[in-house]
Amino acid sequence: MARLAYTLLLYFVTPLIWLRLLWRGRKQPEYLHNLGERYGFYPQKVPGKLIWVHAVSVGETRAAQPLIEGLLARWPDHRILLTGMTPTGRAAGREVYGEQVIQAYLPYDYPGAVSRFFRHFRPAFGVLMETEIWPNLLTGAQHAGVPVMLANARLSVRSARGYGRFRGLVGPAFASLSGVMAQTAGDAGRLAGLGASVVEVCGNLKFDVRPAADKVDLGRQWRQLVGQRSTWLAASTREGEEELVLDAWRRVAIPDALLVLVPRHPQRFDEVAGLLERRGLRVARRSQSLPDGETEVWLGDSMGEMAAYFSLADLAFVGGSLLPLGGQNLIEAAACGCPVLVGPHTFNFLQATEDAIAAGAARRVANADELGRCVDTLLRDGEHLAVMRAAANQFALAHQGAAERMLDLIERWTGRAAR
Repeated sequence: MARLAYTLLLYFVTPLIWLRLLWRGRKQPEYLHNLGERYGFYPQKVPGKLIWVHAVSVGETRAAQPLIEGLLARWPDHRILLTGMTPTGRAAGREVYGEQVIQAYLPYDYPGAVSRFFRHFRPAFGVLMETEIWPNLLTGAQHAGVPVMLANARLSVRSARGYGRFRGLVGPAFASLSGVMAQTAGDAGRLAGLGASVVEVCGNLKFDVRPAADKVDLGRQWRQLVGQRSTWLAASTREGEEELVLDAWRRVAIPDALLVLVPRHPQRFDEVAGLLERRGLRVARRSQSLPDGETEVWLGDSMGEMAAYFSLADLAFVGGSLLPLGGQNLIEAAACGCPVLVGPHTFNFLQATEDAIAAGAARRVANADELGRCVDTLLRDGEHLAVMRAAANQFALAHQGAAERMLDLIERWTGRAAR
């Protein structure tokens, strides 16, 4: 009954879904491409046996890399079907995997669209990244005889409370999973509490993602260009945070310090550029030029270069954490050996953040004022930064191995039947 009510509501709000697509398409026309796929209509032919991996957007697409590489190694006669929901995620898939994978949009959670998806692709099994729970999708997988597992699964306390309000709907969906590979024991407990019956703790897959060597080299080239200038990075900032970062920047009294500002969402690049201009700052944009000696703020309006930015910076603030947005993942920064500052709001990545702080790889600040003071203090203290840099490298190395643990579980839970 709960799923029926959910499905009727989904049909009822269909006009709003289209309006949202059209609105997004104004800033990012790619949202209006491949619309048929969102309703289960796919033009491409199916090239033999498939393993389906779903990664909703950019972060999950990149995090899936060691898992996808392992799946291809262990099931060499299969191709990977990589589904997502956003154009930026699809672009990241092309950049990371090239022709290794077949890409398509996952359909919206209508029963008919889901059925068409499974009839067309007929995957041997499916792996959903992180917390992608769609009731009709998982029911459709059961009807199609497709085992589905949740990998790198995480669920914050706040999200668990939200799901708990709809236990009658999500409980059967969680229970239908062949297995859940949780990041932490806390995630495992919350997922089991919502109905997942087979749950194992595997760690965070993102520790197994190696920063691209060409991007690290690019960051080092930028570092040579910048020279001795103290450089701090504000990475993956969200709407409303850039103003706070610029307020913090005013407290950095180091002559010639350079701020590199990289908004999380590309559709906001021009908006943030306008903000910087209104502040009267000397700005260069990555898409147009490299910073020179007069540049105060370098706007990182590019995609897929975060490892380069981390490799450039002496210190990074990881965004989404000054406002109550839950934070962003700091693992890539640690893997690049970049010391990290975070704000008070990191509930979406709480365990990784707390572990990084405990390891000495990161520090937490309470607000923008403290961020500015902390940046100023650390950029003046090369010895402390060197200690944090070494701690970041060690922290990243110590938590690797999740991909192999997950692959072993996938083999066990599928009974290697896909082979």
